[in-house]
Amino acid sequence: MPGATAVGITFDGGVVFASEKRIAYGNFLVSKTTKKTFTLTDKVGTSVAGLVADMQILVLQIKALAKIRKMELKRDVPQNSIAKMMSNMMYERRFFPLLTQVIVGGVVGKPTIYTLDPLGSVLPDEYAAVGTGAEMALGVLDHQFKENMSEKDATDLAIKSVKAATMRDSFSGDGIDVLVITKQGAKEFTEKL
Repeated sequence: MPGATAVGITFDGGVVFASEKRIAYGNFLVSKTTKKTFTLTDKVGTSVAGLVADMQILVLQIKALAKIRKMELKRDVPQNSIAKMMSNMMYERRFFPLLTQVIVGGVVGKPTIYTLDPLGSVLPDEYAAVGTGAEMALGVLDHQFKENMSEKDATDLAIKSVKAATMRDSFSGDGIDVLVITKQGAKEFTEKL
């Protein structure tokens, strides 16, 4: 299975997602510019690791479902609802699963994130890492995460944790995409390695 590293962190007033840009399959480097962080709505985003086609189809379908749900509710769809939509979709495909791990979160209400495995298990957390570099990223996150961090501190920690993973995980590298979501909206940027 292709490797990757993706992290999600809550902070005082928002969530930050970061992922590296490399897609490697076995010993073959497929791409150095793959996007693995996505906005799903104005206030909810995701960071994913796994097969690229599975990531992309999951994100496209959830974006469409979230738009429909927003029209039905006539308000923003909370991140726990979007996580449950993803969970249902992944569980329905359990016999032929989407080979992807997901961190989804947002700022509808209190900033929260959820981690999903390929079968759709939903686990709430304050910070998380998925992919082949998750162990290295969690080594940094476990020691340096604090509740109610500032946006800058959380963003710096997300970048630092993904950088740590790229140092030891040959499936991760080639830059870091960062997505920050606050009540004011989402902003994205790329950090060079």
